[in-house]
Parts: sequence; structure tokens; C-alpha cells
Amino acid sequence: MITSISSVVTSLVLLTTLHSSSAFSTPSHHGCFVTPSTQRLTARSSKQKNVFHSKSVNPDNRRNDRVKLEMGKDLDLVTSLRTEYVSAALCTNQIPAVSKSVLQIGTDDGRAVYFVPNTVEELITSSAEEGGIVSMSCRRQLKQQKERRGTGLSLTYFDQAADDLKEVENDSVDAVISLQAADRMKDNGMDWKKSLKEVARVLKPGGRFLFVEKTDIDGSNYVEEVLGVTSVQRTEKKKKSKKKSVEGDEIQEEEVKPTFELVGFDKVDYVLVPHVAGVVEKAMYSGMTASDIEAQKAVDSKARMAELSISAFERGLKRRRKKKKKKRSEDDDEEIET
Repeated sequence: MITSISSVVTSLVLLTTLHSSSAFSTPSHHGCFVTPSTQRLTARSSKQKNVFHSKSVNPDNRRNDRVKLEMGKDLDLVTSLRTEYVSAALCTNQIPAVSKSVLQIGTDDGRAVYFVPNTVEELITSSAEEGGIVSMSCRRQLKQQKERRGTGLSLTYFDQAADDLKEVENDSVDAVISLQAADRMKDNGMDWKKSLKEVARVLKPGGRFLFVEKTDIDGSNYVEEVLGVTSVQRTEKKKKSKKKSVEGDEIQEEEVKPTFELVGFDKVDYVLVPHVAGVVEKAMYSGMTASDIEAQKAVDSKARMAELSISAFERGLKRRRKKKKKKRSEDDDEEIET
């Protein structure tokens, strides 16, 4: 009995220090984008499964529905609350104001509606459950949270597995968030590593991937797996790019540029289960080899020069028209005087 009381007291003491010690400060307003510093972000996540169930309303007592939070069986209270706080701060501060569409990996409740900034216009779902179905309970929670928040956020419900985003086109999403989803995917027989490749596929160049996940899953480090992704378009076959060596006729395989560039990451402090939080951006020339990048830069440069030439021609045309108009006006004035 004394041991149990001591454990509860220790947890409460930890909780009272959470909001004052984190490098993720509470956002002052939604839609504010904080430029990442050179330091790593301070965060971590946890193996978490938060399922909300609405209690039935007592007919004799006209109160609002109460929401009950059921913790996953392997998740402690401190870790759950801490990762929840970090997830909210991470999404609010690190999703740029220019991001209009956000896709969530493994949507299982409505909390993402409150996590994303007010500037986001669309939230797209995917599921970490078997069959890739977004449950009716989850849909109801998303709708309720949207109504309570009172923003113009549009909810796009897609029944698609988190490791097979079949409903989302290539390079079409501004930001992707993954909040305690990878471990649930593993438990439900999905390939969480494949989901990272799908994130790379659907993100626009320069788009951001935000995650709060377990540090290691089945012996694989989550951050290392993210940074090791090379994107392959769904409609294309994977090809190995090769080139001739300078020394002779030896053929060498070219290195493919990683998809994601690191913005920052760090562990989530004050948790009992190791977790990590971080942000990466999709590189402009992701999944290309050095020779492919040079070729693409040459194409981009020509296109840019063509745009500049057209712009210069249009400016010159406007100046010539202006001079002709001015000359005509002067001639008319001379005729009037004579």
C-alpha cells in the first residue's frame, strides 16, 4: 500500500514539472511557424493508444458528454501525458503557415484537429488498424473536435492503410504527422518502414514530416530509418543509376540522394518508455543521383532563363508603347498650338 502511494506521488511530482522544463514551449497562438534553430528539438514519444469513448448522457442531467481516456495496456500515465503535450507543441510550432493540407499517419481519434495550426485547411486520414478502415468512432471524434474548435478545417476521410496511401497522389501534401502510430502499425501486422516511403511519395518537395514515435521498434532506430528513406514514385519502376568510373571501364553504382533532410530531433524527456520527436523536410531533389540532380538543375536553369527573357521582353514592350503614347501626345499638343 505504501509503495503504491509512493509511486502515485512520484508521478504527480513529475507531472508538475513537465510544462516548465521542456524545450518545446507552449504555443502562444496557432499558425505561428518557429524557424528551427541549430540545436536539436527536445522531445520523445511513446507507445500509445488513446481511445476515446463518449458516455451516454443521463436524460435527467443535461450535461455535455464526458470523454473518457483509456490508456493502452503498455502505456504509463506519465508517458502518455508527456507525449500528448509534446505532440501538440510540435505540430503547432513546426507546421509552417503556408501548409494548407496535412495528412495524419494512423488516425485513431480527434486530437489532431486541435494540434494543427489554424492556417491548415485540410486534414487527411489514414488508418493503422487492420484493413485500413477509419472507424466510425474515430470519424465521430474528428467531427466533434472540429465543431468544438470552430475553425474552417476540412476533414477528408480516406479508408486507407497507413503503409499504403493509395488515395493520395504523388507530391500533393504539404505536411505529414505521425503521432505514436508506428508501434500500433507493427502490432496490427502493417509495415511501418513502408509507411515512411509512402510519406516520402505523397509529400511535396520542401514539405515537412513531423513525428513523435518510439525510439526503437524491433531493434530499428526510428530516426535512422526516416533519414535512410529514398523515395520511389508509385508509377515508376525502381532503377539503379550507374556511371563509368574515371579510372577505366569499371561500372559503379551512383549514390541516391536521401529523401529527407533533418531539421531537428531529440528524445522526449520525463517518460518511462524511450521515445523521440523530430522534424524532417523532403529534399527538392530527393531520390535522385548526383548526375540526375545536375541534369535537373540544367533544365531548371534553362526554364528560369526563358522566364527571365520573356519578362524582359514584356517590360521592353511596355516601355516602347509608353514612349509612343507620350510622343503622340506631344505631337497633338504641337498641332493645337499651331
